[in-house]
Amino acid sequence: MKKISIIIPTLQEEKVIGDTLCQFTEKLRRDFNIEIIVSDGGSTDRTLEIAKSYADIVIESDNSTGQNISIGRNIGAKSAKGEILIFLNADVIIEEPKKFFSTILRVMENKEVAGATCNVNIYPEEERFFDWLFHNFYNGYFWLLNMIGIGMGRGECHVVHKSLFDEMGGYNTRITAGEDFEFFLRLQKKGKIVFMRTLTVFESPRRFRKLGYFWVSILWFLNALGVLLFRKSVVDEWKPIR
Repeated sequence: MKKISIIIPTLQEEKVIGDTLCQFTEKLRRDFNIEIIVSDGGSTDRTLEIAKSYADIVIESDNSTGQNISIGRNIGAKSAKGEILIFLNADVIIEEPKKFFSTILRVMENKEVAGATCNVNIYPEEERFFDWLFHNFYNGYFWLLNMIGIGMGRGECHVVHKSLFDEMGGYNTRITAGEDFEFFLRLQKKGKIVFMRTLTVFESPRRFRKLGYFWVSILWFLNALGVLLFRKSVVDEWKPIR
């Protein structure tokens, strides 16, 4: 069985990182040959303390260079021993972990597949009707893009072969927002990207509650347009919302 490295970038995530990490039980790690890597961007809260209780590797940064999520992911990948890399956000909860990893291993066995992604929804206990409507629209939209050969997925869950990731040089560290879109644009040139429709990960609604769906959508669109046309994001910083 191929080894899997889960890489989670963090910054001031004490409220959610414990729940995210504890879902990867010892049995699950053994059964699917998983290692957990937390790549921290300079947290001053209890994020590191909590991460060290669960993760196999915790990488610390003093944030002196203004580390963004791309830098955090790339640093984590350098320490990864797995042949398959799974990048998750710090607030992500997997719906069915056994099914999740079994499906990923099967999908990534196909030599034509360069990477994969899946559905993203709001935590069920916090989901409202418009959350469901918005996320399922985008899940269907990203599935359709992948079906017609335009590889795309939300940043909450990226799956890629480590060999391809290294060959590509990882995420573009100059892009502070829309780095997921830019990464998939390059990745699709290496092979097929699979949208795993039967898998779902859940995320916190915090950004949508704080900014609203309208402004989040506008920011997504503008940053995607900037990446597509100029290979740069519109915003200088994707401000953390905790």
